[in-house]
Amino acid sequence: MIGLDLVYAVAGAVFAIFAVSGVRDRRWANAAFHALIALSFLAGDRLGDVINGVLVLALVAIAASGRMRRAEPTPPAEPRYGPRVFVPALVIPATAVIGTILFKQLPGLVDPKQVTLVALTLGTLLALALCAMLLRARPDEPFMAGRDLIDDIGWVAVMPQMLASLGAVFALAGVGEVVGGLIGAVIPAGSVFGAVAAYGLGMALFTIVMGNAFAAFPVMAAAVGVPLLIRGASGDPAIVAAVGMLAGFCGTLLTPMAANFNLLPAALLDLRDKYGVIRAQVGTALPLLAFNIALLYAMVA
Repeated sequence: MIGLDLVYAVAGAVFAIFAVSGVRDRRWANAAFHALIALSFLAGDRLGDVINGVLVLALVAIAASGRMRRAEPTPPAEPRYGPRVFVPALVIPATAVIGTILFKQLPGLVDPKQVTLVALTLGTLLALALCAMLLRARPDEPFMAGRDLIDDIGWVAVMPQMLASLGAVFALAGVGEVVGGLIGAVIPAGSVFGAVAAYGLGMALFTIVMGNAFAAFPVMAAAVGVPLLIRGASGDPAIVAAVGMLAGFCGTLLTPMAANFNLLPAALLDLRDKYGVIRAQVGTALPLLAFNIALLYAMVA
């Protein structure tokens, strides 16, 4: 059965190519960083928890060293392709949608939990083949363009995975219960508004700290959402979860920890102020957070 093994193999191969490119250009920090990511994709399930933990610490050390640098950018291709250049890009989402629908009709072929990721990976491979056929691209061109992009992104490329893992670790460690005890000692007993405010503000604040509302949600759901709003106030679980996530997304707009959203655009656009995106979003995030808190109170009270 086809599953995440295919996805990990393709991702690992791509990062291995980036690592080889770093060695060739004598960018040793980049080469080591990408090689460790490739290793985690290709052999992470066989390394064990301790070695994977050391691998993550090594990635952090390399990123914090400040030694990662960009390669000389690949010269842009001549604009000779016309509308054909859009075909490979459009094939990827089309294959993802069609594959997701088709694989569900073929039980036993693809892991039903991973059909979309498998279809997306197959679409990417098909797009690479089309680049060679329709655009006459050299085999290394897509990977060198990818290397230029990953150099622009830098260490931020692994931020979403690490932050999501952090949320899972917090949930397993019982942080939600500890936070719930602290909040319960502060807000008045039976106060629905206090619980709603603590939930909404907590989602935003934990997202600011962890950079990912999906990482914050398990903590705040265990602390406030389930015990105080769903069980205590008989709130609709779907509404509590959905509006809570929206409150968390307000925190996403305010934090450099959500680097893929807030720092990456500044880097790609060469903005002088690397926090310029965050500053521009404050005027949207704070009123929207207040609105979400008011909305949830109106729907729960």
